[in-house]
Amino acid sequence: MTLDPEKKDNTVYRLVLTGGPCSGKTTGQARLCTFFENLGWKVYRVPEAATVLLNGGVRFPDLTPNEAEKFQENLLKTMMAMEETYFSLASTCNRNCLVICDRGTMDAAAFIPKEVWEKMLSLNGWNAVQLRDNRYNQVVHLITAANGAEEFYNVEDNNCRTEGLDLARERDLRAAEAWVGHPYIDVIDNSTDFDTKLRRLIASVCTRIGLLQDWLATISQLNNGKSSLVSVCRRIGIDTGDRLATNSHKLKFLVSKLAPDDMFPPFQDFEVVHDYLVTSNPKVQARLRKRGQNGKTVTCIFQNQSLNH
Repeated sequence: MTLDPEKKDNTVYRLVLTGGPCSGKTTGQARLCTFFENLGWKVYRVPEAATVLLNGGVRFPDLTPNEAEKFQENLLKTMMAMEETYFSLASTCNRNCLVICDRGTMDAAAFIPKEVWEKMLSLNGWNAVQLRDNRYNQVVHLITAANGAEEFYNVEDNNCRTEGLDLARERDLRAAEAWVGHPYIDVIDNSTDFDTKLRRLIASVCTRIGLLQDWLATISQLNNGKSSLVSVCRRIGIDTGDRLATNSHKLKFLVSKLAPDDMFPPFQDFEVVHDYLVTSNPKVQARLRKRGQNGKTVTCIFQNQSLNH
């Protein structure tokens, strides 16, 4: 989350919506846009760069391997240029801004061989930490209807999509794996009906931004502290499980020996350093977190405040 130095209360939140074919990205964008605009936010929607270029007459079967490789590189550059245009506009806005990116930089890695991706990074001076971790505040992966809602799967609404069920599932998985390592990624599956799926999408973004906590503070003041975060979540249809229970605790385990890597799904290794800061308020915890890999790091500051439920 970025703050304009001249407008300390102006938030710019950069969100990536990704997923497989027929996952609800387009409708999800529209719902998010309406929801946040009703809260008084400005919402920018970055179009999918691949769709823009493919609608210009590009056909992958017509490209040589070298042409396809160069096209993917230019596609990524186009995507980043489009994003920077909207990021710049958001940074000067006098309102809180949500920038929704229809796919993001790491989606490009899902559709090309690993060696081509590594070559592309090297030639352009890019690295995964820069493109994945430091560019976006949150990534939400919407799972394709081909996985769990097959009866609703179709590609008729997008002329650039021709995938059958099996290919759609494969591309969905590859897109999800490309974002493994981002510190704030949420996966929205098809375990509910589509309307509830979209509400879960909105809830995940609100939770990450911290809007639920803000609403709690406001409602508690209006009701002399009688409203709780749990009641607010229930009212807007968010299932908190036991995460907000008064007796809930975060548990950490020291494991003597890990199983072999091939026992786990795809993952990324990071080096993480936490520096806890002294605060004047005993109910406030502040810390710096440095997180990185291969010598490239991202440093963030976090502040947690205890709330009386």
